[in-house]
Amino acid sequence: MSLGVRSATRRYVGLTALHWLPVGLSAPVTVLLASSRGLSPADVGVVFAVYSAVVLVLELPTGGLADAIGTRPVLVLSALLSTAGLLAVAAADDVVAFALAEGLRGVARALSSGPLEAWYVDAVRAADPEADVTPGLSRAGAADGAGLCLGAVVGGLLPLLTDDAGDGVLVLPVLAAAALALCSVVAVALLVVPVGAVRGSGPAALRAGVREVPAVVRETARMVGRDRLLRRLLAVSLLVGAVLSTLELVGPLHVAELTGSRTEGSAVFGVVMAVSFAAAGVGALLAPAVRRAARGSAAVGTAGLAVVGALAVAAVPLGGPVVLGCLFAVFYVTNAAAWPLWKQVMHGQVGEGRRATALSASSLALQVGALGGTLGLARLAEAAGTGAALQAAGAALVLVAVTSLGLRRGARAPAGAVVR
Repeated sequence: MSLGVRSATRRYVGLTALHWLPVGLSAPVTVLLASSRGLSPADVGVVFAVYSAVVLVLELPTGGLADAIGTRPVLVLSALLSTAGLLAVAAADDVVAFALAEGLRGVARALSSGPLEAWYVDAVRAADPEADVTPGLSRAGAADGAGLCLGAVVGGLLPLLTDDAGDGVLVLPVLAAAALALCSVVAVALLVVPVGAVRGSGPAALRAGVREVPAVVRETARMVGRDRLLRRLLAVSLLVGAVLSTLELVGPLHVAELTGSRTEGSAVFGVVMAVSFAAAGVGALLAPAVRRAARGSAAVGTAGLAVVGALAVAAVPLGGPVVLGCLFAVFYVTNAAAWPLWKQVMHGQVGEGRRATALSASSLALQVGALGGTLGLARLAEAAGTGAALQAAGAALVLVAVTSLGLRRGARAPAGAVVR
């Protein structure tokens, strides 16, 4: 069965929203649930370190697996493991149980980081080699933000619907998230139509595909090493990862300083992040307009967006909570608008059979950058204050702008667009 461009886009956008909705549902309560069951803040840190470590280790191998055996079985496995991980979170009652649950969720996250987008681009190119994938990537970015925002709102409100005073009230959003993740298994199985050469099925095909993974990863690594544009795109992912982790880590501390209360600061920052997720959804829809304003140049468009984002982040220390919320929203709009354009360049450089692995490499760079931001800029915040760390994040976005400008020369023009 072959899909048209519109059909592939609708499926991709819908599946993206369905994928991120459970993440948003569980996010407001996971830490609180662990705390209510006796985990200290340090214990919670260990639990989430397990998640991060699993994602870092498996990013490239899972991308290679998707390129070797096909995207649909990997996406189904990801949704099944996500369901299992959420159910394990609901049942966990000590550090080891929570760590195992987050380990399952980490495997699911690594499996899902590139295959769906890779399938979409391959499906569109199979239907129409001249089609432009940027509008679809843009709409999926909006669905990503909308799913997170809606999930976070519903996940925060669900506990209010019951009179249960125990930790059972916090389990409700997690169970709802698990139910949606299970729905995602069915949706992926029905909607993700195989594209390209048939790879076979059954245990023999799986074993053959697993044996191909190391070769796929090595070939992709060599491809990235030879391609200057791909190296620049990985550098962009690294820097943006550091900025995002800084905002998520230093932002709450800065708000607490502004309000003079950790409790009030937590509430205010929760609103800031909900607004930021919504802003990201809007920003992703702006990517095609930004490219038109930049006369078809993804390089110029993303560089301009990075500069605006840099000014917003660097100005955060200069205002109060309301100003901070507005500036965060500006950054999330610009960042979300830039990602479809960066990915447009990547898909112009990578062909079918290596696309999921290249996307996993980008996700890996993002995770490494986030780890560096957490370790490095957190220390800067401790030594010189949260304002210094936020301004350093703004400086990192200036580097993103400079790196993006380097995408002008040598990029292949994607179908329907011009890259300068």
